[in-house]
Amino acid sequence: MKSAYTALLLAPLAGIDTAGHGPVETTETSPVQITEWEVPWEGTRPRDPFVDPSNRVWFCGQAGNYIAMLDPATGEFERFDIPEGTHPHNLIIDAQGIVWYAGNRNAHIGRLDPQSGDIKQYAMPDGVRDPHTLMFDRQGDIWFTAQQSNVVGKLAVGTGDVQVVEMSTARSRPYGIVLDSRDRPWIAVFATPRIATIDPQTMELKDYTLPRPETRPRRLVVTSDDMVWYVDYAQGFLGKLDPTTGAVREWAAPRGESSRPYAMAVDGRDRVWFFETGPSGQSNQLVGFDTKTLQFFSKTELESGGGTVRHMVFHRPSNTIWFGTDANTIGRAALP
Repeated sequence: MKSAYTALLLAPLAGIDTAGHGPVETTETSPVQITEWEVPWEGTRPRDPFVDPSNRVWFCGQAGNYIAMLDPATGEFERFDIPEGTHPHNLIIDAQGIVWYAGNRNAHIGRLDPQSGDIKQYAMPDGVRDPHTLMFDRQGDIWFTAQQSNVVGKLAVGTGDVQVVEMSTARSRPYGIVLDSRDRPWIAVFATPRIATIDPQTMELKDYTLPRPETRPRRLVVTSDDMVWYVDYAQGFLGKLDPTTGAVREWAAPRGESSRPYAMAVDGRDRVWFFETGPSGQSNQLVGFDTKTLQFFSKTELESGGGTVRHMVFHRPSNTIWFGTDANTIGRAALP
């Protein structure tokens, strides 16, 4: 199946600014067009796509134990089976087109050469069993979270050395991770109302406690001004953390407390996008928020329903967002 549709914007979109400024006004913009490709391997949870330098889209088959590539121009797929028991959770691609993936179930980060099919494994230190989400820094090294191991790590790709930093609270579940303009990693500490950062020089951990104890940040992004934006999966908010002052502002997501905001991305105009994955029984919904006007301006439902959209990335050259769904599709959102 390949299907495309355009959803009309609804105006106004409900939102409450918890900083005390009342209802969030909305503006109209062009609709988002979403295209979904059905993955040919059923029930394999395709996720976390990433666009390579040749505009091919690579993704993980988490439940199917593979890495695969979609050519959007032809709709053709190619599959690379990986070591048994890997169950890859996330992947990223370097400037040479090498695919790096998180071996979530067998404690390694993998390096896949698409030309040869060769795989090299970088083992985790003792006690680290589940690399989760990967991000490159400007030197080409890889920062990653390990949710159940309760650490954030850094892989030096040149030597294979891995450093890890333990979270300040046991079982705190470090989850989403992004880097700012100074190469500092920012981490959504999912089982707590906190966002953490690590000094890349000293490896010192610092926590920022969010105002509401019930907050459970799951994914996050950084805008060009180094503001940290996050979604509260537990109670349905979009939030902004100023790392300099520690100040936090939050806005209620359009679907409210049960919206379960999850996957996030920031585009080339510093607009924040996230998927609402609840309430149960409703299609996943892509929401756009303008960080300059502080307005929700777009929402688009997934034709496939989505199941759950867990992660997504912005591809600047094409002004598109790519994501995978539990409905066994790879999706592309063409932004206005």
